[in-house]
Amino acid sequence: MTIPDSRSIGDLAFPEVARRLRETSILLLPLGAIEQHGPHLPLNTDVIVAEELARRVVARWGDALDLWQLPTVSIGLSREHDWAPGTLSLSIGGFVGLIRELAGSIVRALPARNLAIVNGHGGNRGVLDNLLHELAGDFALNACVIHPFDLSKVKIDATSPDVHGGAGETSVMLALAPQLVRREMIASVRCERDAIAALIFDRGASFPWRTDDPRLADNGVIGDARAATAEHGQAIVDSVVEEARGVLARLSENQRQRQARLRRPQA
Repeated sequence: MTIPDSRSIGDLAFPEVARRLRETSILLLPLGAIEQHGPHLPLNTDVIVAEELARRVVARWGDALDLWQLPTVSIGLSREHDWAPGTLSLSIGGFVGLIRELAGSIVRALPARNLAIVNGHGGNRGVLDNLLHELAGDFALNACVIHPFDLSKVKIDATSPDVHGGAGETSVMLALAPQLVRREMIASVRCERDAIAALIFDRGASFPWRTDDPRLADNGVIGDARAATAEHGQAIVDSVVEEARGVLARLSENQRQRQARLRRPQA
């Protein structure tokens, strides 16, 4: 029986791991969340986005950059949505522990020492940014995090700030999983722009904003999903895939630079 060529770690048999992966291989870890995205998007929106974008990046650049897709981590940090039925969230300690346990397992089980986390949920970002230092210092993993909606060069032309369940996420879901978008549930939303600017976007102060705050969200949505189109979503997806090449090339260069520093004689 011939097994189709695959760059998914889960598709390999164990003798193939040492034969096909190297220290310079790059592992892509899709990381999502299970949380409310308004009445029109499924709870696993962030999982679908992270997993499908990772798959497309591997399909586009896998051979050139030696990319491999890891199994998806589906639950993250979603306390801002915990008012809604179905939302699942780890504690910060649980989340950090999970990522650290995975890092240790990766180092034990796989020769690759490059890790790119494809983060589908903005709420994971702050902790991940700090965890990168621990992955390097405690596990010798050369890591980075890809934030797809920020990486994309395609801009959202929406009538209100696009934060959660709005034009961007809905467009991408229309491109990736249109059968899961409840189009009939997309509605106009009310929000206070000044409150969103002060509580979410102000870089001078941080607040524990939530999507059940009526100043910020309407039925869990912050943004205007009526502006969403599948064409716009496909443009975002295509942009992320193209821009990911530069990120992953920099990740590989970081590994080379670190190895060069370690080889340099101490004065």
